[in-house]
Amino acid sequence: MSTRALTLAAPEADPIDRLDCAGLRWENGAQSAVRERLVVEEPLAIEIRYERLGQEVRKVLAVTMRTPGEDADLALGFLYCESVIDRAEDVIGGESLEENVRGEKIPTWSVRLALPPRGRDVERVSRGIITSAACGLCGRTSLQGLRMAPGAGSIGSPSISGETIVSLPGKLRLRQAIYPETGGCHGAGLFDEAGEALIVREDVGRHNAVDKVIGAALRSAIPTAGRTLVLSGRAGFELIQKAAAAGVALVVAVGAPSSFAVRLARDAGITLAGFAREGRFNVYSQTGRLIRD
Repeated sequence: MSTRALTLAAPEADPIDRLDCAGLRWENGAQSAVRERLVVEEPLAIEIRYERLGQEVRKVLAVTMRTPGEDADLALGFLYCESVIDRAEDVIGGESLEENVRGEKIPTWSVRLALPPRGRDVERVSRGIITSAACGLCGRTSLQGLRMAPGAGSIGSPSISGETIVSLPGKLRLRQAIYPETGGCHGAGLFDEAGEALIVREDVGRHNAVDKVIGAALRSAIPTAGRTLVLSGRAGFELIQKAAAAGVALVVAVGAPSSFAVRLARDAGITLAGFAREGRFNVYSQTGRLIRD
């Protein structure tokens, strides 16, 4: 991943990422009125625009359900992991729109590309359906073309101690602002070799949270190769694919990994730790990075 800083339009002002909801609580046979804080889930269209033969081309690639905030990071991370862009220099700007080129009056983040994308990439990435908050690959007819090669430096990254690994989920939780109030969103964080948080993002979709982290790193010229990605939930294939795209060396998940996630982690040279909670964890791949007492 290129480390050149990217300048985009200013982030949207005060996005609403949580709201109050009146409800009824039943507890031990008694009922009472309550007001709960909910994480906001709204659609976002990711649109690209570029010039071809002197004419502007606009195309919606995907509509994802996400928590408002860091939409520029989300779009950049999505485009990078889908191989539409390869480096920061491929993007020359972006803006928030209330309507996209298809005439849909929904929030849209429009990314201006420096050059036309490869035609097959656009066709491959375009989603025919809305991507739910639970799915990062919905609408794809093939896994072909996904960026899955390990990044430079991922294999030779420093070793890490078990004490550092078990500390990471707690450090991620301390940096989360939406989850403590709603209990309804996922967190993802990029950590350095010393176990210090570099970027933390939250979203109702776990794949969106990771895209936001990768996009923020790309936009702010923060290297991701050889570093650690911490996930607040399980480690599915689509999250390990994004980690591999960014050259991450270690993925620490609070929940369980899937079999496909473990297979990809092994192929990509990623150390995958799951069930990292209550002072323990399991390592499923590249165990040699763990410092043994």
